Amino acid sequence: MNTAETGLNSTIDLADFKAHCLEVLEQLVAPGLIVTKEGRPLVRITPVAAVNNEPLIGSMKGQIVIHGDVFSTGIEWDTQS
Repeated sequence: MNTAETGLNSTIDLADFKAHCLEVLEQLVAPGLIVTKEGRPLVRITPVAAVNNEPLIGSMKGQIVIHGDVFSTGIEWDTQS
């Protein structure tokens, strides 16, 4: 893999990225990676920070009220016509 350090950002040529995409993504760390094509920056790839959504589970309990039948459109129709 042909990666070069440029300040805080690492760069990789598009052809190298295509050849080693899964390996590069598995090893991706902040601040990310810049993919270049013919020496020009093409795209920046940054890792997504892990988020703990556990506190959200059940957080709306008792705050939601259902009005009417949620399984009906409210329109009567004849299946035979």
